[in-house]
Amino acid sequence: MAKLRRIELSESTNVSVVRFKDQKIIDPQAIQEMGQELFDLIENDDRKKLVLNFSNVEFLSSAALGKLITFEKKAKIQGAELILTNISPEIFQVFSITNLDKLFQIKDSEADALAVL
Repeated sequence: MAKLRRIELSESTNVSVVRFKDQKIIDPQAIQEMGQELFDLIENDDRKKLVLNFSNVEFLSSAALGKLITFEKKAKIQGAELILTNISPEIFQVFSITNLDKLFQIKDSEADALAVL
């Protein structure tokens, strides 16, 4: 896999844990790179269990949310399980208002997500 610029990846048993490097995911170029790195995880690396940990993220633009929605659809098509964790209350409020909390499986902590995968 190519060098990851926007995400950090770690393995926990058979689960891939993704952490975002950027605190504010708003730059269109950064969002494009982040999306491609996420897509590669399921399309090229065939990962089936993913946890996206948002503990470092303070702000997501609507374009970043759109990229996450696309990623969720691709993950579903590939038969991958996806859980989001450690979402700040401010960002969770956006997920809630836009009903994305219904689309994504969201857990409070990484440990909670790993327990169900």
